[in-house]
Amino acid sequence: MAVFRWLNDQLLRMDWLAALVRLLVEDLFGLDMSSRIGGSLHFFIYDVIKIFILLGVLIFTISWVQSHFPPERTRRILGRLSGFRANLTGALLGTVTPFCSCSSIPLFIGFTGSGLPLSVTFSVLISSPLVDLASVILLASVFNWSVALAYVLVGSVLAVLGGTLIGRAQMERHLEPLVLHSPALDIPQQQLTRADRARYAWEQVREVFGRVWMYVLIGVGIGALIHNWLPAQWIESLLGQDRPWSVPLATLAGIPMYTDIFGTLPIAEALVAKGVGLGTALAFMMAVTALSLPSLIMLRKVVRLPLLATFVGIVVVGIMLIGVLFNAFAHLLI
Repeated sequence: MAVFRWLNDQLLRMDWLAALVRLLVEDLFGLDMSSRIGGSLHFFIYDVIKIFILLGVLIFTISWVQSHFPPERTRRILGRLSGFRANLTGALLGTVTPFCSCSSIPLFIGFTGSGLPLSVTFSVLISSPLVDLASVILLASVFNWSVALAYVLVGSVLAVLGGTLIGRAQMERHLEPLVLHSPALDIPQQQLTRADRARYAWEQVREVFGRVWMYVLIGVGIGALIHNWLPAQWIESLLGQDRPWSVPLATLAGIPMYTDIFGTLPIAEALVAKGVGLGTALAFMMAVTALSLPSLIMLRKVVRLPLLATFVGIVVVGIMLIGVLFNAFAHLLI
């Protein structure tokens, strides 16, 4: 247990990096760590470097695994299943796809156009941006493994239940013709060499970095602002764990934003440090990643308003329930 804790602190939380940045801030810049400027600078430099290191290693590893499961192979796997097993498999396969909510839309079109049930494709659509493996490791690095694993569990449950409810509603008639007339091509997968897989994984790292680096900087900057400049009393009065409106407010506040989970984690970390409930912070994070406004606009191009409203309603209610549950049982996780 002691060895695992040491590995977690050094490899995930990177305590060695925090100590190095502390020396940089205090000795090189001559700033007091207890001051607002010194604390903010330490938070910003440490979190940015830590997230980028973890992100590079994780996306490379996940993309190497994903090279064994291209969209066509995934479609064939899901096509052999039905009912709950299909929804569960779709949700779990979504966890190995490092996609944001917007880049999941083409996957949704291909799967739906190739004849997969609507319930399964929506399970993938919910799971893919919400519960990817990189977010699990980053959550463990910010909070702990109990929080990370609980997040995976409830996120997967939301993906399965959300897809199942949409399937039961029988809303296929609300798909735009574009989706139905865009079947995926059945092209045999080439045998990839190790060099091919490494090249693919490195390209994915570059693509993800190019997409998220600005959001990481913005998210860490906001986190540093919250952590060191905003009074705890003000934040607690608005989003404190005892405020009945905190989870709905955080959920609704996250929808208009657009960033990846990598940009919202530093904000969630700073909110929890200021006394905001764990469930409230996670509800904000989940709303940003699963229901960003740009992704909803893209989804509206391929589904009609009743189906879009059903999807948003189910996910919003699910996120709020998850937030309330995390607030109620946070003492068991932290």
